[in-house]
Amino acid sequence: MTEQRVTGRPLHLLLADDSPADLLLVEMALEATGLTYTLHAALDGADALQTLQDQLNAGTLPDYLLLDLNMPRLDGFEVLTRLQAALALAALPVIVLSTSGARHDRQRAQTLGAKAFLTKPLNFADLVSLLQQLHAHWQGQAELPGEWA
Repeated sequence: MTEQRVTGRPLHLLLADDSPADLLLVEMALEATGLTYTLHAALDGADALQTLQDQLNAGTLPDYLLLDLNMPRLDGFEVLTRLQAALALAALPVIVLSTSGARHDRQRAQTLGAKAFLTKPLNFADLVSLLQQLHAHWQGQAELPGEWA
C-alpha cells in the first residue's frame, strides 16, 4: 500500500465507534493537538460503511478511518473484511483504535488489512499524546505508533 501523506489541507477523518463518550473524547483530543481536521462519526460498522459509500460517491473519502472493533450491527473485523472486498475502498488506511489489547485481535486486524492497531489510552493526556503521534505521521514526520507501523 502506498503511504499517504496529508499536508497543506485539513485532515479528513472518519471515526467509527459506538461510544458517544469516546467520540467526544477523540474530538476533544484532536482539538487539543491543534490539528486542522474534519471529523465524521459513525456509531457502528454498518453506519461506517454507508458513510464511506456516500463519501466515495461524493469524491470525498477520508484520509484515515479510525475504527473501533466492538460495535453493534457490524463489528470492526466485518468492516475490515468488507473494505478489502470493495476495490474502491480497499486502499483506505484504517487504524484500529480499540480497548482490546488481545494478541488474536491484533493479528486478525493485521490480516484484514489494518494499517496499525492502537489500544485506546486510559486517560485524556495519553489520548492527546497518541493523536499527536498520529498527527506527526499524517504530516510525514514520523512512523505510525503501534504494532506493524
